[in-house]
Amino acid sequence: MDLRQLRTFVAIVDEGSFTAAARTLFVAQPSASQTIKALEIELGARLFDRIGRAVRLTAAGEALIGPARQMLRDAATARSAVDAVTGLHAGRLDLVCLPTLAVWPASQLIGRFRHHHPGVVVTLSDPLDAAGVADRLRHGTSEVGLSELPGDIDLTSHVLEQHDFVAVLSPEADAADHDRPMSLAALAALPLVLTPSGTSTRRQVDDAFAAANLLPTLAVETDHRESIPALVLAGAGAAILPRPAAVLAARQGLVMRDVRPAITRTVGLVHRKGPLSPAAQAFVAMTLAARDQLAVDASAPTTAGRSTK
Repeated sequence: MDLRQLRTFVAIVDEGSFTAAARTLFVAQPSASQTIKALEIELGARLFDRIGRAVRLTAAGEALIGPARQMLRDAATARSAVDAVTGLHAGRLDLVCLPTLAVWPASQLIGRFRHHHPGVVVTLSDPLDAAGVADRLRHGTSEVGLSELPGDIDLTSHVLEQHDFVAVLSPEADAADHDRPMSLAALAALPLVLTPSGTSTRRQVDDAFAAANLLPTLAVETDHRESIPALVLAGAGAAILPRPAAVLAARQGLVMRDVRPAITRTVGLVHRKGPLSPAAQAFVAMTLAARDQLAVDASAPTTAGRSTK
């Protein structure tokens, strides 16, 4: 089993067909087929079921895909370690984060990293929840993640900051109450714009209402997190967002109010316990060095309970 065979195997899984994978690898389709046939003979197992032009992993293929991705990443780490002698002038950094962390702190951290290492290409994926983040890290699809803590015990984690959740209301909300925290009972009586069940933010909001023996009033359920401030602004309902996201919403004219009892979560950096690529090592080191400032910046753009225009 060699890296060329594994690279072809992973490309077929990712692209969904031999033809598309061959195009991505810049090889002829018969060459890709022969490479997989040789790998199947070596392993003594069929890796794909052919369904028309598409393919589906067999049980043996499912067992191989995780180790194959990790072996390719380890090989890339070895190559990058040599390149790192002269600095991070090229390479790739695969990040994963919860959707609500993509704007803050992921975008700020990626911007800082790219400023210092402009030759490194960064990819960012966003599964629905912390379990999805952990899965991508364990399977080698991503190398470093931003997620809620505590997380998977098989991963190394570093605490970055604590986020509280705040209510986000339309500008027509009673201005006399802007400086006062809002109770969960008052929020439960309002129509709410929420992310779907199963997402990280929705789980925390639902848990908070359940702990208070309250049932929220669902008005809009959306996967499009970036549309939530616009929906609130248009009068579709109120929202409950992590403070960094709410700060951005307040800049659009919406009203922020603290919530009581408080809803909080700890946010951190997570990665596998084995060796990291030089790019990942640099990103982790930069992030840990900046975490005190991150905690300040997360709450600095606005004061609690006030809108920012």
